[in-house]
Amino acid sequence: MEVLLDFLYLSRQRKQEEMQELQNDLSFLKEDIATVERRRQFLRLKDKPAERACLSADSSLPRLDLYSGCKKPSHGGAISVWRGGQGGAFSPPNEVKSMAGNADRNSAFLMSKKAEGIQKRLPENPYIESHAGSMGVHAVSKKRRVLAQFEDLQEAYLLRRRQVARKQNQRQIQEAVRNTATKGSESYQDGLEDFESVLTAFTRYSIEFDRDDEFFATAGVSRRVKVFNFETVVNELADVHCPLVEIATRSKLSCLSWNKCAKPLIASSDYEGTVTVWDVNTRQAVMEYEEHEKRAWSVDFSRTEPSMLVSGSDDGKVKVWCTRQESSALSLDMRANICCVKYNPGSSNHIAVGSADHCIHYFDLRNASTPLYVFKGHRKAVSYVKFISPTELASASTDSTLRLWDVQRDCSIRTLRGHTNEKNFVGLTVNNEYIACGSESNEVFVYHKAMSRPASWHRFGSHNSEDNGDDSSHFISAVCWKSQSPTMLAANSQGTIKVLALAP
Repeated sequence: MEVLLDFLYLSRQRKQEEMQELQNDLSFLKEDIATVERRRQFLRLKDKPAERACLSADSSLPRLDLYSGCKKPSHGGAISVWRGGQGGAFSPPNEVKSMAGNADRNSAFLMSKKAEGIQKRLPENPYIESHAGSMGVHAVSKKRRVLAQFEDLQEAYLLRRRQVARKQNQRQIQEAVRNTATKGSESYQDGLEDFESVLTAFTRYSIEFDRDDEFFATAGVSRRVKVFNFETVVNELADVHCPLVEIATRSKLSCLSWNKCAKPLIASSDYEGTVTVWDVNTRQAVMEYEEHEKRAWSVDFSRTEPSMLVSGSDDGKVKVWCTRQESSALSLDMRANICCVKYNPGSSNHIAVGSADHCIHYFDLRNASTPLYVFKGHRKAVSYVKFISPTELASASTDSTLRLWDVQRDCSIRTLRGHTNEKNFVGLTVNNEYIACGSESNEVFVYHKAMSRPASWHRFGSHNSEDNGDDSSHFISAVCWKSQSPTMLAANSQGTIKVLALAP
């Protein structure tokens, strides 16, 4: 009876805690609904003439007609629906399934059939259906996207609101003299704006072709490093773009890394285990390191100390190099094949190492005898590691997942699923908010870092029109954001490189 009583007391306590949390969540929602209603009313009053003009224009358009007032897509080119100047495309609703199919066959419409399938499974929403005409196509599209991942978005919202509530309670304890009501309204405002930024970013983008500037380099089984002018590639119509610089190498190349300070310097790792630093201006090797005994998979220049670089190899060794000396400055024996290495962007002393042992090892090179942390969770080899920030690390694995880690608090943040990756290296790239990776379905996937499911994707098509229905053997082999811009490069196993951009 004593044990039973303890169980019942504990059960009641936990249910009361759940009820309290639910009541708090409902309180957040009540306050935030009131805040947003007030904002919306204020904006309507402020911009009433523009609203009347917009409603008048919308009333003359057929309901959910994507192409009304727009040029129809031409064969082989990308389009932006409802584009004004440098605007962007949005994902189409269900009602235009046939149009989307035709445009997709022309490699023009940017919404994949997988996205249509998600929308078909969406429950009907009376608010969206009854207000579709007045909201406009763009708003309907965004609301459908929210419904497609409603549970993830709700989790992200409540997480941020609860964090703000905890901080508020801490402030109340520390600063009892402050007005409680005032602090409450401030915390609601802070938490709502934090989640609003996530929701805005999540619904803002779909993938399409775009243009920007600067240079990019490519390498692979062709045994050549090729450097292209980005602006020339995206602005000049040509069947084949010639590189500005082409450097012949002895072996197939596995990885490239630009020096973060000396712009002409680029490092490569190859299938023979050689790590080479090239000067692209002179097309000559500046340094050549041959200590690895097997294929070197990865190389990376330090962002904070440009003379330092790190490499990893199938020989189980991680080696740190300095461009001012001919031999390695440090060698770590990991006793497992090394798939990827990456410097922390905020420190030349910290590196992340992904290996075939399914783990990410995080080292402080000043005391490298044992790792600071070992991040466990992947079920197969870790193929890529990339730092989103000095404290956030993203990893990719052949278990078809991406994972986010906090390297400061030594914990897992989130697991991302949606792409397919079981045997190939399909690429990983990150910027402040988004994570992009390839897939063995010949698609590029983009995730918002606060969400566990893809925000958008783009499918590569075959060059040969007769092979359009069968590109299952191809996969994405590399992806790379351009700095912190919405533009990325993506390459597949056919050797096709596409310029893609997140567009509104």
